[in-house]
Amino acid sequence: MSGTDHATIANFFRRLLGGVPLLGWLLGFLAAVLIEQAVGTPLAQILSLPKMPVLFGILTISKVIAAVINAVFKDAAFDPAILVHVPAALAYLALVYLAPIAAVARISARASNRAAAAMGRWNLLVPAAVHLGLMYAALHTWAGMSDYRLITLKITLIAVLLTLSLNIINGYMGEFSCSHPGFMAVGAYMSSLFTVGLFVDDKVLGKALVVFSLDFLNFPLALIFGGLCASVAALLVAIPSFKTRGDYLAIISLAFLFIIKSLFENLQGLGGSRGIAGQPDWAALPVIFAVVGLGIWSINNFVTSTYGKALNAVRDDELAAEAMTVNTRQAKMTAFLVGAFWAGVAGGLLAHVLRYINPAMFGIQKLAEVLAMVYFGGLNSVYGSIVGAVSIGLLGEALRPLEILKWIIIPLLLILVMIYRPTGLVAFRDFDLREAMGPKTEPGQRK
Repeated sequence: MSGTDHATIANFFRRLLGGVPLLGWLLGFLAAVLIEQAVGTPLAQILSLPKMPVLFGILTISKVIAAVINAVFKDAAFDPAILVHVPAALAYLALVYLAPIAAVARISARASNRAAAAMGRWNLLVPAAVHLGLMYAALHTWAGMSDYRLITLKITLIAVLLTLSLNIINGYMGEFSCSHPGFMAVGAYMSSLFTVGLFVDDKVLGKALVVFSLDFLNFPLALIFGGLCASVAALLVAIPSFKTRGDYLAIISLAFLFIIKSLFENLQGLGGSRGIAGQPDWAALPVIFAVVGLGIWSINNFVTSTYGKALNAVRDDELAAEAMTVNTRQAKMTAFLVGAFWAGVAGGLLAHVLRYINPAMFGIQKLAEVLAMVYFGGLNSVYGSIVGAVSIGLLGEALRPLEILKWIIIPLLLILVMIYRPTGLVAFRDFDLREAMGPKTEPGQRK
């Protein structure tokens, strides 16, 4: 197919779907999820799939590829009939998701634009509540069809919050920090110490100190406690690091990560290398969705505030920023503590989703994952952090059947992104709520 043909197809889809606002896309996603809930299982049977795909069909395709690889290189048994699962999974993805989302988005474009324009004249809380309500309804329905989907969605939302918190330092501040898994570990352990130590009978932490439990109050307090402890731990990195220049932050923060991991491995009062289990089942999907939404809003306000502009100045030229009366040390310290706080909150959420933590969960592999999400999605961008966390998180889960090959495919993908888009897919783009939720004009038209 020639370049002209590609341009023609791209222009066709741009004209078809270019004027759809965010409200229309959310309605399309909700419609697709409801369609899957109604006819997903019988459609999977018609397409000769063993069951309804749990991850948009990509996991099914990965399992087929893994079976072929095992048959070729490990002489494992292979059933050629499973090859039909690849086109069947692609057909399922097109029929259940791609076609309904595009159709509903296009059909509802005018009504969605009128609704978005009307809501734009109201207080920002009204359109935000409508959009978040539609998004939650779609995600809740999608996750409700499978426990696997539910745990995947929870972990992906936590990854979004962790990636955003690291992007404050590595993106907006322009430094390179390796300490975020350590902050996450502090938040996970301290929030677990708060909930398990106070409200649960545990073999490691002993009898519960409080006989009654108000999870709607205690869990937020536990997350705040974990975040504050992570911020205090961040001072151990920030105070010596910001007296120096260059790559010393990366070296000191990496040392901090190893120290924290070793500390929790040897603290027998917190379970040592065995970790802590039995966290209360308080991390329901509505709670995680609300906390992550609050985190995105808070971080977006921070990076677009005066402090965020000061961070951009420090990143571009610290000496020039100082000459313009920017308190660079205070700006960097504030950013580092804010990033550590939300990393600690993410750790607290993860501990109560898995209901078990140990030091091995917060090592080099976790650092590699979060760095991949930040740099794949895009530096200095709230949009980029969300895109990076969701894409790398879901891709890593979808490629799980490929085992070691997963760690070849994802790095290769990152290398390609670094070659062709060195700053990431959606870098240096401000997140404007009114612009995101406002009406969109048709391609070729003026507002």
